[in-house]
Amino acid sequence: MQVNTETKPYDSINVTPMLDLAYVLLVVFILMTTASVQGLAISLPKPSDKPSTEKRDLRIVQVMPGGALLINGAPVSLPELESQLQAAFARDPKLSVAIRGDGRANYAAVVAVIDLCNRLGIDMALVTSRIGT
Repeated sequence: MQVNTETKPYDSINVTPMLDLAYVLLVVFILMTTASVQGLAISLPKPSDKPSTEKRDLRIVQVMPGGALLINGAPVSLPELESQLQAAFARDPKLSVAIRGDGRANYAAVVAVIDLCNRLGIDMALVTSRIGT
């Protein structure tokens, strides 16, 4: 019996088992991903059937950079603003005020308008803009 002592180098590598493993892993990954997405159960709130027909009075108070005040575009002083808001609140107790302070405005003027709305018991909101606009 003769033993072959000569060894030949391999000319190519058999990649079939490696490709089989890659395909099996790909299929398992696809199945697990779709199974987890389809398995989510979310209970979303339902909107009411009636649209809101209630109208509320809205006043827009702007605080300009120099401290000047505008109500719906008309210039006013702080005492005039107080009297106008009191009159509007007497007509509509659900009055809302949107306070729009300029970025360069004196912060004390914005705080004065906020304090005025708090003292009168009027609902208020601060108006902002998106960053970059």
